[in-house]
Amino acid sequence: MGPATAPSGTDPESDRTGPDRAHWLHVARETADDLATDAVDREQAGKIPFDEVSRLRESGLLTLLVPADAQGGGADWSTAYAVVREIAAADGAIGQLLGCHYFLSWSARHFAKTAAASGSGPQRQPSASRKSAAEQACWGGGFARQEPPLTLTRKGSNYLLSGRQSYATGALVADRLAVRAERADTGEPLAVTVDPAHHGVRIDADADTFGQRLAAGGSVEFDAVPVAARDVLGSLSADEETLSPLAALSSPVGRLLSVQLLLGMAEGVLAEAREYSRAGYSPWHPAWPVGSPQDPHVLTVFGELTILVRSASALAAQALEAVHTGLARDEDLTYDECAEISVLVTMAEAAASRAAQECTARALDIIGPRAASSRLGFDRFWRNARTHTLYEPVAHRVRDVGDYFLNGAHPPFALPF
Repeated sequence: MGPATAPSGTDPESDRTGPDRAHWLHVARETADDLATDAVDREQAGKIPFDEVSRLRESGLLTLLVPADAQGGGADWSTAYAVVREIAAADGAIGQLLGCHYFLSWSARHFAKTAAASGSGPQRQPSASRKSAAEQACWGGGFARQEPPLTLTRKGSNYLLSGRQSYATGALVADRLAVRAERADTGEPLAVTVDPAHHGVRIDADADTFGQRLAAGGSVEFDAVPVAARDVLGSLSADEETLSPLAALSSPVGRLLSVQLLLGMAEGVLAEAREYSRAGYSPWHPAWPVGSPQDPHVLTVFGELTILVRSASALAAQALEAVHTGLARDEDLTYDECAEISVLVTMAEAAASRAAQECTARALDIIGPRAASSRLGFDRFWRNARTHTLYEPVAHRVRDVGDYFLNGAHPPFALPF
């Protein structure tokens, strides 16, 4: 059970003069193997993942999605999804950290591009991408709606950003923050980038989650932080008169990262449980010899979970193909096409969420009482998957699938948490 298969063709957001997909998958596997060697110890220590970010930076993975002509990796989303899935199989929290970085750094270019195309924003130069690539900057934050919202207040031709974001992935290690804020005068939600080192930005390590502890999440408080007009990337309004289909495509693009993250966790726990089962006794029949995986109960559970993950993976591949096609359509993308893509991603989300939760819970049954040992660290898979699914619940989105199927209603524009 490997990462999603790449669709044919090229992604318009990438420049194929960079290293090919095989190179990046090789780098991802090496990095994942490195992370796996001390995954249990690092997760239990719960330290801010500066070292892990350094590993990603040294591997070149942080610049994977930056266009090659801006000194980046020039890879496409298909490759980025596969890389996140590979990393998540070894360490779910670092997979989330990397996936969030990819989405936010890509969004900075995507929203600016769509705003310029619609005439609602200035045409931005690629200097920001070059600077991000040169510094191998790590992005953190999030565009999900929250209450109360961050506010942007006009001050001359620029703005002041104020308020508190209760949770932002990667905030503790970020070189650049990307957040959602509402204009104080109009209430329009906007995507904004901020330098976390700026005076008036305060980041607290107060998330204290039982899982995804190394995703560097925390709260961020903004005290009248100056924001230049060029750092307001574009609108996040759900109004179809404001949000173009191409801008709306950012929702399924981001949510498909969640799918890959969950599938990576499911595949990771099954791989570790398989290796342990091959070397250990059956929890139901201790008489079975070491290295003899003949217990019918174990075989049945592995069979059921493998089918579950493979089914979810097939839906994810369909969703990936749809996202790829939508990106290739560029400004010719229609609202109906975007709605179809969003529904496919939602179905993949629901399947991946179920697969991750069942695999990470039932894998403990395969191992038996020994799975309770903190030394083995099998519990981290369940805690990571459950934490992520609490932040990204799919029940309401499944209703959206039904509404689309029955009534043709377009799913609402929703960005990942």
